[in-house]
Amino acid sequence: MISILKFIYNYFLLPVFISVLFAGSLFNNKIRKGFKDRKNLESKIKNTVENFDKSKKRIWFHSSSMGEFEQAKPIIEKIKKTYDVYIIVSFFSPSGYQNSINYPYADLVTYIPLDTPKRCSNFLRLINVNVAVFMRYDIWPNMVFELANKRIPALLVDATLRRNSLRKIGLSKIFHNYIYGSLHKILTVSDDDKKNFLEFNLTEEKVKTVGDTRFDRVYQKSLVAKDRKLIDENLFEGKTVIVMGSSWESDESVLLPAIFKLMKYHQELILIIAPHEPNIQHLEKLENQVGKEVGSIRFSYLKDYHNQRIIIIDSIGILLSLYYYADVAFVGGGFKQSVHNVLEPAVYGLPVLFGPKIQNSQESLALIEEGSGRVIYNSKDAYKIIKQLISDKTYREKLGKISNEYVKSHIGATEKIYEEIIGVI
Repeated sequence: MISILKFIYNYFLLPVFISVLFAGSLFNNKIRKGFKDRKNLESKIKNTVENFDKSKKRIWFHSSSMGEFEQAKPIIEKIKKTYDVYIIVSFFSPSGYQNSINYPYADLVTYIPLDTPKRCSNFLRLINVNVAVFMRYDIWPNMVFELANKRIPALLVDATLRRNSLRKIGLSKIFHNYIYGSLHKILTVSDDDKKNFLEFNLTEEKVKTVGDTRFDRVYQKSLVAKDRKLIDENLFEGKTVIVMGSSWESDESVLLPAIFKLMKYHQELILIIAPHEPNIQHLEKLENQVGKEVGSIRFSYLKDYHNQRIIIIDSIGILLSLYYYADVAFVGGGFKQSVHNVLEPAVYGLPVLFGPKIQNSQESLALIEEGSGRVIYNSKDAYKIIKQLISDKTYREKLGKISNEYVKSHIGATEKIYEEIIGVI
């Protein structure tokens, strides 16, 4: 049966996938760039690794994109600080590759090859690693099979698997039995994830719950962020600050009417909006929208601040630092496809608000269960919930403490994963 499934994958599913990618590259700049960057991939890798000291161990970390790579960083950095090894980092997406090309703890940053047996075999021959680490979910069948054939230990870490995953149905389950069985270890985020993986005829020894490195990463970054001092804290003296992070227009259309109304009765209220995509069109639309109600200023012009009540962030990469100044946080995405990272505000001890699309966010669901997360369904909800939070400081701080304790109680996955990796080098 497995031979038939491999045949179907290699001669039907994989060619279709590659053809769809190629067709997509004709219309999508991101996909097109991925194909362009992959040209001469083997020679690029060879030029780098031929300068490696052959006596030193090599560890390969693969992530689909930037989000998954953020989870790999605390593990990589701990290894680099304690062991003299080479770190090879790969991505599937062009955005992950481009944004990480200068990552200081990686000795080689590259793409994972398209998943044909020959490409995978050549890639592994070139990088010649001692262990492979796949982040969260992005594992490719032929690459896993080639690793097993070459007896290179492969670990899937920060692993999650939903109870109703399509991987658990029919022929897909049979194929994944073989894929997961070819891995050395699967290190899961939760006991529920472990239980779901065990349905693939895996042993308790192979599947282990260790937690989620996102908690470690966000905690580490928060310590650094506090020292960045992006904004003069005196600017907000006597004010109550709401940060709307990673917002889309669908989030803003619900939140802004409620906040405009609250600002009429709460003169101390300040709003910081950090759009998920701060392009010119979005920024100008926001400025036109808020200009009719209250004054606004872009973050890049903050030196000219004159008590504007709305600050619009026109740069990227600073959201975590902005939550440091907040009293209440709203995390965007919950009125679009899925809520973004709720751990970033939670680590600062904030009540965290979000839209209703949270089914794929275990952290949002956990914050609701703990008592510090609040779902907003419409502008009326937003007004009611935010009014209570800004009017009752004791209540607000109580919820914030719950958020902070939730994050701190889940720190520690990095150390456990580190020990598993070092144990097989």
